[in-house]
Amino acid sequence: MISLINLKKNLTVALLILTLGFVEIATNSQIAIADTATTPATATATAAEVFSANCAGCHINGGNIIRRGKNLKQKALKKYGMDSIANISNLVTNGKGIMPAYKDRLSEQQIIDVSAYVLSQAETDWK
Repeated sequence: MISLINLKKNLTVALLILTLGFVEIATNSQIAIADTATTPATATATAAEVFSANCAGCHINGGNIIRRGKNLKQKALKKYGMDSIANISNLVTNGKGIMPAYKDRLSEQQIIDVSAYVLSQAETDWK
């Protein structure tokens, strides 16, 4: 029998794969969807590592140590129109206000992956 925690993890990975697939289709990327689908654990681990190395300093567990209301929880993401991979990717790429731009530090794929990771984590309330 699958535990609730394992079920949540499996659903999160499946959602991440589907989300990344739709992003690939929507952006006409040269990366094959099959490549993304064949390595879900690697994509999730990589996105988590990118988040940990670049974002967690201010956004640990989806919070915001600088501006509490501008956190990465689902309610705040929706409130500020950051509830899509495209919008989060744009913010991560270009920065805004006191949030720096990461276009010179992360690849376009890393930005897309970490954006999908943020959405998937927000759906599970960062658990």
